[in-house]
Amino acid sequence: MINKKVLLLTIFFFHLTFLLLAQDRKIEIPTFNDRYSQYVKQLENGESDINYTDFRNSFLESKQFSKKGNNYDSLKKQVFAEIKNKNYKGVIALTKAMLSIDYTSIFAHTYLQQTYKILGDTLNRKKYHDIEFGLLYSIIKSGDGKTCETGWHVTQIEEEYFIINMMGARLQRQSISNSEKNNCDKMEVMTEGGETKTYYFEANKVFEMESKMFEK
Repeated sequence: MINKKVLLLTIFFFHLTFLLLAQDRKIEIPTFNDRYSQYVKQLENGESDINYTDFRNSFLESKQFSKKGNNYDSLKKQVFAEIKNKNYKGVIALTKAMLSIDYTSIFAHTYLQQTYKILGDTLNRKKYHDIEFGLLYSIIKSGDGKTCETGWHVTQIEEEYFIINMMGARLQRQSISNSEKNNCDKMEVMTEGGETKTYYFEANKVFEMESKMFEK
């Protein structure tokens, strides 16, 4: 049997090493030489004045998209745990790992910039704050969310839940709605004030990607 003390020490030193490397961890830039990879390189170099809608769409067209899966979801769950424990270096390491998989993740940019703010790193806080809001505005300025025809353009379901959570609303019911040109996710929510509201997310890209997956 493995000595419990040895096992605990191994876990402790692994965790300590993880924390020490957290601040210095770099986001991996994809090497596919496509639009998505170029955008990531620009943003990491501090060039935040880009077309964020095209950036979000470019991720779906990149080979990098196929790398997103269970590992990303696992990292996301760990972020919540580290936030609860106020392990800020851990949050930085985890969100950077998420961005190495999907740099269009508003969730990861949000928690990364907020953590840098807590730590007093104003330079990095501004960098990821600007990217977060560039991504966010590219969604909420794409429509008004009131009808399927004018729904907010999303490229991933995760974006829909981020917007709803940002509003402080709770999802009550989700269904599919169609208009003349759009396929939408219809989200019925309960607001913080107890109101029931309905929002539409234009998800043409999402449905298109799902169709391609079923064709394989």
